[in-house]
Amino acid sequence: MTYDTLLVTVADKVATVTLNRPDLRNAFNEGAIAELARVFDELGCDDAVRAIVLAANGPSFCAGADLNWMKKMAGYSHDENEADAMRLAAMLRTIYLCPKPVVARVQGDCYAGGMGLVAACDIVVASETAGFCLSEVKLGLIPATISPYVIKAMGEQAARRYFLTAERFDAAEAQRIGVAHTVVAPEALDATVAGIVKALVNNSPHAVRQAKTLVREIVGQPVDDALLRDTAGRIAAIRASTEGREGVASFLEKRKPTWIN
Repeated sequence: MTYDTLLVTVADKVATVTLNRPDLRNAFNEGAIAELARVFDELGCDDAVRAIVLAANGPSFCAGADLNWMKKMAGYSHDENEADAMRLAAMLRTIYLCPKPVVARVQGDCYAGGMGLVAACDIVVASETAGFCLSEVKLGLIPATISPYVIKAMGEQAARRYFLTAERFDAAEAQRIGVAHTVVAPEALDATVAGIVKALVNNSPHAVRQAKTLVREIVGQPVDDALLRDTAGRIAAIRASTEGREGVASFLEKRKPTWIN
């Protein structure tokens, strides 16, 4: 399938989705949002894919909203603006809920809505030269649609600062506050992403999917009897699963599990 704003490749169980509007700093428009939602929905259902890398061409990762799209939005009614924002919200949720692990490869600046993209991913690897900014208030706006993901990533205290000041911060600060997991030199970016992806595809696909769901559904829950029953039920179910049985058997028999080939 061809895309106007993306490049999509699949090799060795890994899909790479590359934002491909480098001349516009990979900014969003309606087309980019629709294509991202569609490709993550399709890849999430593709049994040949075990991990997804979200990357970008050009010097910038994503600059947020496309200026021409913003000009068009300026003339929208409240209902039109709400419908437009819901399309962006739905796209981010599709990435966040994707059953496959998603690794963001951030090679350059990541602003506004671009930070929502990164925060919706599971693992973030950034070049030490990348910059980050929640710039919305400079334009009289707020980072509302991306806020559920960005606040989860950076926490409430950091969000209080960066939502309000619109300061640019570097990759080291992004790592310190939790937006980026790993920060490396530009020349080490591909090797670092490849190492993480290799670890992902060598693990049980079913267990990885369930582990991703586990984090999302357990976080913030009180440690009460209901949670104990829930977690005990989850481990009991996966122990009895086909991959659970195979994983334990392969470990005891000192051989590779069948999902590694």
